[in-house]
Amino acid sequence: MLESLGSLTGSPWIYAVVGVSVLLDVFLPVLPSGVLMITAATAAAAGTGSTTVAVAADKVAQVPREVPSLLILMACAAGASVLGDLFAFRLARRGGRLGRAIAGSRRLSNAQERLGGALSRGGGILVVIARFAPAGRSIVSIGAGVAHRKVMEFLPWSALAGVAWTGYSTGLGYFGGQWLGASWVGTAVSVLALFAAGSLAAYVVRRPEPGPAAAPLA
Repeated sequence: MLESLGSLTGSPWIYAVVGVSVLLDVFLPVLPSGVLMITAATAAAAGTGSTTVAVAADKVAQVPREVPSLLILMACAAGASVLGDLFAFRLARRGGRLGRAIAGSRRLSNAQERLGGALSRGGGILVVIARFAPAGRSIVSIGAGVAHRKVMEFLPWSALAGVAWTGYSTGLGYFGGQWLGASWVGTAVSVLALFAAGSLAAYVVRRPEPGPAAAPLA
């Protein structure tokens, strides 16, 4: 699998694969979009190098090895994140099966109520935090749609969440590759750091609402 990812990061197709993965993981949180981001950024940390290729029995040649552009990678991922959020938001706003699924799920209903209250108080930072939690993006995007929030209440926070998640994932892969080398060790440490941030975000999102005496979200 690591060899396949390594080959992919040296191809322009990496941008399309990352974009599609980020776009769809609002509906399929099991997609490894974060791992793909980190792997591509780790490859970018190695810089443009060369690969030794045998061209004859006694001769070898140095062939340039392409690495992903961090700016293009981040732009693709952030744009796909916002588009996926909006698609889920619009779909949920229309009702149908998504609305019935949330109505029948206590967890989703509670998340929807909390999200609606946070957005109405200008506390959309919850959208940003939830972007890092497992399935958190799905819950807030679908919940905001079912709650019939206004697009302009949700869209700026969705964009900020996409940029924050993209920047964090890319930063983990790039600096992990710089410090630990563009190897499976650097990638593994970066992925663990991403999972740690997800666990912390999940704790914050699931935390009970503050009491009346607590200051509202800003």
